[in-house]
Formats: sequence, structure tokens, C-alpha cells
Amino acid sequence: MFHICLLIGCLLGTAVPSLAQSQKASNHPIQLDKEIVWQRDPGGELHVLTRGEKGSATVSAPTASHALRVRTQMVAVTCTVSTPDGTAVPGLRREDFHILDDGAERPIAYFDASTQPASVALVIDASPSVLRDSDAMKQAADALIGALSPLDQAAVVDFSAHTYLQLGFSDVREQIRRAVARVNVKDLLGDTGGSNIYQAVYLAARELFPGRNGRKAILLLTDGQDSGLGLTLDPSSEAPGPGRAADRLTFDDVARLLAEQDIQVFAVSTENRPRIMTPEWLAAHENTTLVNASARAEGIPPYTLYLAELVRRAGGQLYFLRETETMAATFRQIAQKIRAEYTIGFYPVADASPSTVSEAELLRRSPPRRTKEGQPTEALAEVGWHFLRVEIGGQPNARVSHRAAYYVPTLRQ
Repeated sequence: MFHICLLIGCLLGTAVPSLAQSQKASNHPIQLDKEIVWQRDPGGELHVLTRGEKGSATVSAPTASHALRVRTQMVAVTCTVSTPDGTAVPGLRREDFHILDDGAERPIAYFDASTQPASVALVIDASPSVLRDSDAMKQAADALIGALSPLDQAAVVDFSAHTYLQLGFSDVREQIRRAVARVNVKDLLGDTGGSNIYQAVYLAARELFPGRNGRKAILLLTDGQDSGLGLTLDPSSEAPGPGRAADRLTFDDVARLLAEQDIQVFAVSTENRPRIMTPEWLAAHENTTLVNASARAEGIPPYTLYLAELVRRAGGQLYFLRETETMAATFRQIAQKIRAEYTIGFYPVADASPSTVSEAELLRRSPPRRTKEGQPTEALAEVGWHFLRVEIGGQPNARVSHRAAYYVPTLRQ
């Protein structure tokens, strides 16, 4: 019955909740990665499959977001605008924004100044490596819940080796707080197999957000020490390649899904901030990948570097739990930024020729500059990855955070 309703919803273009979204308040979490299989198609796109009763793999049902992505080519970009000290800038208008698509300015076809409720997924690390910080992380999550607007909704996911949905999206604060209270590292000490941070982010994005409108964000509380993707300071570890299984989740897949659904990431690390990784340094590197040869010389741990890279690609901000004077103030600031987000939309210019540029290669390049004629200095085809840049007129010191690129699939219907 669920699949029939999902098909009807796709045909009508309406949002249909996934099984995870349909979960009612319960003390029994849902394991999101139970009996799933990864499979990559010839075009390079990763699919999540489920095993049937006879052990054969079948492709899981398409979500409403895929249907909408095919039906319209409007690109929505969620932005946070803040002053140098991190304070959100409200009250901006459509005419204050300029959006650059591969260096060419596009007309803004849609504008929303955070009038719709936000959907925020709390993704909380419950692996043994964060045992000493688990209480502080839960207090931080509770502080964010208290700072959200009354109509905003939150979901709760925790993870160790596996990923568990404690609560689907709800605007009932007591339900959300009870779900956070159920997150217990000691309960998952037997959940052996490492800490699969990026798998948890991917599954939360895939299961919870399809069909949801308005502002979307993931608050990720973790030490960043992922053991599932084999990430190193070599940029090639982000994507499938020689010597690595193609049918597996990669960092690029996670970044791609967040970009497709326009989900921002606010990551809170329980580790110490690397000395060089100041907010000013991160802002100066927002247009180029952080995973490069210089990172080794700068002494940045790979696990912290990839958290920063995820935030850079998806938009959002990276925080460090131990340097906050008061958690409540920090998470009020995060909630304020979510409340003050802007969503702008534009239509990319059609181009029939496919792009062979991968996201990893695209993000290793410098973004094209705007010419006097407003055309990109290096044009990319419509199909594939494209650079995004949002500028604010009349606000020279404003910092705009948004996803670094968007993806146009080759599949047309």
C-alpha cells in the first residue's frame, strides 16, 4: 500500500512521506541501514537496494524528490547570511541577491525569506569514541531544540556502526527531547564495526527529507572519526577508483545527495579546533576544496578536514564543542541562522551536451570568474556538476554560506 501511495504521489508531484518519516513517536528505533545493498549504475550514480525474502536485491522505491527533480529544472539554493562575528543578517530582499551559475549571473525566479518552517535532523554520534562527550552532546542537542521556532520540526538519528532513527520529524518538543534522551553510547557498545558517520548523514538525508519544503538542515554532533569510507588526505579517497569497490558509499555520494536536496550541514566537532582552521581561514577557502596537498603540511587531522569539507560543499558552518563559552548561546546562534535562511531559485540555461567533469575534479578547480558580459570564462555543459556562488549587494562584509555546486542528472523523463 505504501508503494502504491508513493507512486500516486510521484505522478501528482506531491510530497509523500517515506517509511522513516511516517514513524510515530516510539521507544523502538528503526535501523536505517538494515539489509541495504549499495549499487552504482554505469552513469556513476549510487542506488540503495533492499534484499528480498529470497536474498535477491531489488531497487528501493523512488522518492518524491526524484520525480520533482525530473519534472522541473529550477535549482533552489538555501543561503545563510551573517556578519563577520557570526550574527545572522535578516531582512534582505530579492534584489539584494545575485546568483552566479558557472560564473554567469542568472535571473532569480524564486525568493523566500525564511517564511516556511524549518526541518532539522539531529544526527548524533553514539560510538564508543565519544563516550566522554556524550552528555555534553545531548545537552547541546537539547539547547538547539529549545532555540527552534515553534513551527520548526526536528528528527533524531543516532549512530555507531549502524544508523538508528529515534524519531521522525515532529514539532512536539517533549517528543524530540525524549528521543534525544534515548541516545546512549553504552547501549551501542556492542554495535561493533566502527563509526559510520557519513553513512548516517547519507541515510538521514535520504530517508527523512524527500518531499519536504522550506529550509532543511542537518545538525551533526560527532568527533569526525569515520571508519567506514577510508578517507585520507589523498583526494582520490573521496570517490570510487582503482583498487576500491565501486558498489560502496563514498564521500562524494554524500555531498551529492546533500546538494540534490539542498540540505545544509551544521557540524559540531567534539575535537579541538586545528590552530590554522579559524573562521577566517575557512571563509577564505570556501571556493576551493580543502582536501589537497597543503593540508598535510598544515597539520589538519583528516577527520576534521573532511567535516569542514562537507560543510563547505553543503553550506552551513563548523563549530567546536569545547571552545564554546556556553552551549546555549552557540546553539541559539545556529537556530537563529536557520531561522534567517534565505532560499533563492533560478533556472539553469539548457545545454544538450553532457559534462564529463566529476564533482571532485570540478571542486579542485577555481570557480569561473564573472566576465564583463556576465558569461563564465569556462562554460560547463548543463548535465553534470556546476559551480554556485551567491553574492550580496551593498553588504561588503557579509558572509554568505551555501552549497558549493549543484548537479543536473543525465536522466530525463
